[in-house]
Amino acid sequence: MEQALPSRTALRVALRRAAHQLFDARPLVLDDPIAVPILGPHAEELHRTPGRSTLFKPRPYSVGLRAFVVARSRYAEDLLAQAVGRGVTQYVLLGAGLDTFAHRNPHLSLRVFEVDHPATQQWKRELLRAGSLPEPPRLTYVPVDFERQSLARQLHAAGFDSTTPSFFAWLGVVPYLTLDAFRATVRFIAEQPPGIGVVFDYGQPRAVLPLHERLAHDSLASRVQSAGEPFQLFFTPDQVASELAAFREIEDLGAPEINARYFAARRDRLKIIGSMGRIVSARV
Repeated sequence: MEQALPSRTALRVALRRAAHQLFDARPLVLDDPIAVPILGPHAEELHRTPGRSTLFKPRPYSVGLRAFVVARSRYAEDLLAQAVGRGVTQYVLLGAGLDTFAHRNPHLSLRVFEVDHPATQQWKRELLRAGSLPEPPRLTYVPVDFERQSLARQLHAAGFDSTTPSFFAWLGVVPYLTLDAFRATVRFIAEQPPGIGVVFDYGQPRAVLPLHERLAHDSLASRVQSAGEPFQLFFTPDQVASELAAFREIEDLGAPEINARYFAARRDRLKIIGSMGRIVSARV
């Protein structure tokens, strides 16, 4: 992301979550009444969101990307609810973008920390104010410039309690990181007290994809490169398992497992296509 500019990819993700509310059949995979209002003037872009209709002239990979975006948020929030039942009282969203969970938070004991680049957070708060959307009382913004600041130091300065079990969601971030940055964050999470949980998604290397998926990968990579946020980091499932050696109860889901869990028996064509993206969860 360019210095002092909000994330364009965060906007594209938010547009896909909003498109799900407007264009996909019920029941919704992610029911998010804040997804459209938070966009403010950017909502005008919804009419040209790729794959916006799953009923007429579908574009499978565009629809599949929307399915992946809403499924990873739903998966994270499902696991968060389980974690709260086990006593977790802190939820950390790493690279929060325009995520709206804090505005829909049903857990009275849960404090939410949104971690992101200062420019993206400022843009989000401006959108909230413009849309007359109040900031939730149990939300704390944690601005972090990852090139210059320590995640641990900024979290603790914001009131994060490292002695309390927490849950981390790290969605739509890993492909944009360096390996060193990824490992530093994994190490920080692994050092938290027992009961910690984490969910993140990752992309597989282009070389392991079938030919038709390589073309879709190249198209998406070109778009994020043009937005100034190029892909840098990919893993195979075996490599992810190795990186998570300090964790247990690892669940790594590909398209078949995600589709079976969230998209079975739908009346529309909303489902994940191919094997590019995967979602993984783990606990300490």
